Amino acid sequence: MLSLLDHSGVHYGGWIANFRAPEVYANFQFTVHVPRRYYVDRLPGIPTIRPFEAMACGIPLISSPWEDSEGLFRAGADYLVADNPTVMRHHMRTLLNDNGLVKEMTDKALARIRRYHTCGHRVAQLLDIVAQLKQLPQIPSTAKASEAAA
Repeated sequence: MLSLLDHSGVHYGGWIANFRAPEVYANFQFTVHVPRRYYVDRLPGIPTIRPFEAMACGIPLISSPWEDSEGLFRAGADYLVADNPTVMRHHMRTLLNDNGLVKEMTDKALARIRRYHTCGHRVAQLLDIVAQLKQLPQIPSTAKASEAAA
């Protein structure tokens, strides 16, 4: 796989730790996200962390198509979608040459993250789940033990 990348003129810089992602993103004018086949085939509708990281760092994102079943982000507004190499090249050239579009996209993406996707939002969701679980009827511990033995 690395030889294919090398042959295509792509330099593979290696793996980086998640905590270094903002530092790396800050060095580039955009990033490209290609979801792994596992997420596309087996977990459709569930994005990886990469779109969140890129957009939260204020860098424009170009992504291959992925199903956003929860409407987390808006394709064409928060990020660009490229379903083939021609479209990918077009988006790359556009982002390199259109500072207005870059600012508009990054502002929209950051606003969306701040409005819907902060750690505070995730904590509130977790607390809601805990509250809902507390309202469920509890199975007495003796019933649990007898069910396990059966």
